Amino acid sequence: MENAEENEQNAEIRHPTCPFCFFHESGVIAANDFAVAVPDAFPVSPGHTLIIPKRHFASLFDATEDEKTALMVLLAEIRERLRQERNAEGFNIGINDGAVAGQTVFHLHIHLIPRYRGDCPDPRGGVRKLFPDQAPYWKNR
Repeated sequence: MENAEENEQNAEIRHPTCPFCFFHESGVIAANDFAVAVPDAFPVSPGHTLIIPKRHFASLFDATEDEKTALMVLLAEIRERLRQERNAEGFNIGINDGAVAGQTVFHLHIHLIPRYRGDCPDPRGGVRKLFPDQAPYWKNR
């Protein structure tokens, strides 16, 4: 757990009731100055990871340029790790931005979801499957 001095120093960048503002170090897979990577508590595939900024804000559009860079660096690092350690062959990368987009924790987090050959019958359409009749866009041409 973080020490009291670090908690006090970071108090202005954290929200007291946010589950992504406070977590135990043992759950952190990787980190940099602005972000951490942790396993998703409800993974949709083996290795599903969240990339979370250390500062509390809800939208990627509220991130500073340094935070955006740090998030992307960590995203790439974890992607490579999942390719090597779990033989992931593809990835879905997602952000739910706003309640109507499905965001339930209003602290930005990026889902890095590793994909494996045969993990679903037809992966085409990817994130479009949020709207199933829109997913097979290649059939509507």
